[in-house]
Parts: sequence; structure tokens; C-alpha cells
Amino acid sequence: MQPSDIINDSTQYFVRKGNDMSRLSKKRKQFIIMSLFIPVALLIAFVVFPAIDLFRMSFTNWDGYSQNSSFIWFENYISMFKNKDLWLSLRNNAVYFFVHLLMIFVELAFAVLLTSKLRAAKFYKTMVFMPYIINGVAISYAFSYFFSPVNGAFNAILSSVHLESLIRNWLSDEKIVNFVLSFVSLWRFSGYHIILFMAALQSIPQDTMEAAQVDGANTWQLFKYIQIPAIMLMVDFVLFDNIRGALQVFDIPFVMTAGGPGYASSTFTLYTIKTAFTFSNFGLAATMAVAIMFMIVLIYIVQNKIIHGLILKEGRK
Repeated sequence: MQPSDIINDSTQYFVRKGNDMSRLSKKRKQFIIMSLFIPVALLIAFVVFPAIDLFRMSFTNWDGYSQNSSFIWFENYISMFKNKDLWLSLRNNAVYFFVHLLMIFVELAFAVLLTSKLRAAKFYKTMVFMPYIINGVAISYAFSYFFSPVNGAFNAILSSVHLESLIRNWLSDEKIVNFVLSFVSLWRFSGYHIILFMAALQSIPQDTMEAAQVDGANTWQLFKYIQIPAIMLMVDFVLFDNIRGALQVFDIPFVMTAGGPGYASSTFTLYTIKTAFTFSNFGLAATMAVAIMFMIVLIYIVQNKIIHGLILKEGRK
């Protein structure tokens, strides 16, 4: 075989190889496009278009059933900012936010405890996560009976331990009703956050932990210098979930108090739904929905700047 034949064969081989790689790359791109087509189409159909229509609706005075609606431009936004009951509802949302925010430290501590060599850890994990998988309406009804002033279990427990002075109308006292509802919300959602923190902690390489222990790091130093920086992205997600959940809380106050007494336990979402379906003012309700989306995005951007721009950046140094 002549050297020229060898060169030609090698050239043809690499050409065929290049063509095969090119075809493989094209098929891969086609597969990715086909795989994304349905999710993107559903996202556009059920998220993007409704969001655009919601924004358009916020400039109208539509009552929800008439065929026609008229544009009133920014009157709904002006009315929303002047609505004192809506601001009270937003203040109630802040109670949920801060109660859950303070609970994050406890949830993280529980997650660290459950990832350690704890006896019957699997049983505790199941019990912690169980409230999250129970229907929210069922939980709300159960706690409504638990805190009921008439034969309620909680008041009966206080009576049995001779603490009658602490007995209250837990769901009708304006000063404490939001804290009671926040407690129910904590009972339901804390287990979910604990499981998320546990998943993040278990993803930390054991070699890193063992090396730190060999170097003499104690439990607090492991937690502060290794575990916390390693799970900071999960903390970021839990904080965002806290923001979103606090602003969108609905089922617990709706079932347990219907936002009462008055608007003392109403929330932003509950007030929005009442505006739409009770007062037939879908234009103003759409304005409130746009506002809550804007608040969630704005708060998340600020939070993201703080965590990624300051905390994580400082950690890399």
C-alpha cells in the first residue's frame, strides 16, 4: 500500500467521523428542542398569556361576568393603595413571614440533628414530614376544633393543668389570631423545610467533614464553617419559599376564620379573592394579583443580591 493510499484512507475516516459527530450533534439538538416544545408551549399557554391578560385586566373595571369592560387606566392601582383593609391584610402576611423566618433556624437545627446518628431517626423524619402531605383544608378544620372556644381541646388541656387564666378565644381575639394561624402554618410547612435542609446537608462530601474532624473541629465549627456555607443555596430557596408562601397564604385563614373578625386575620390573597368573587370587582382583584407578583419578584431580587452578592461572595474569599 502506497503512503498516498494511507493518507486518503485516514482522510476519509476522519471525514466520516466528522459527519457522524455532526449528525449526532444535530439529533441531540432536535431531541432537546422536541423535549422542550411541550413544556414551553404549556408554560406560554397557562402562565405567560394569563399573566399578560391579568395585567390588561388590571386596567379595567370588569365585574367578572359582563361581556364588555371599559379601561379605567390607573384607577384600580390608586384605589388599591388607598385601601386600608388591604394594607391591614398585608400586615397580617408579615406576621406569617417573620414567624416562619425565625423558625428557619430551628428547622435547620432539627435537620442537623436528624442527619446525625440519632436513634429512630427514620421515625422522626416521617413524623416531621407527615403534616406537609396532609391536605391543608383538613388541617385547618382539625385546628379549628382544637382551638374552638366551645369544647376546644386546647382550652381543655389548659384547664386540666390548672392554667385557666391563659384560656382565650384563640380564633376571635384580634391580638393573637394571626399568631395562632401562623402556628398552624408552621406545623404544616416546617417539616418540608427540614427535609430540604436534610437533603442539602447529606449532599456535603463526607471526606470534607471527616477531614475537619481530624483537624480538631467541634460540632459548632463544623456547622458554622462547613455545613452552613455548603447549603447556602438551599437556604436561599427556603427563604424564597417563605416569601412566596407568606404572601400567598390562603387556605388556613380562609377555613379557620374567613379573615375575621372583620379583616383582623385576612391576608393579601384572601382579600384579593374576596374582591373578585364576593364583590365582583375582577379589575381591582387583577391589580392586587399583579401587585403580589411584583412584590415576590422584587423581594427575591433583593434577597438574591444579599445572598449571592454579599454572603456567598464573602464566603469565596
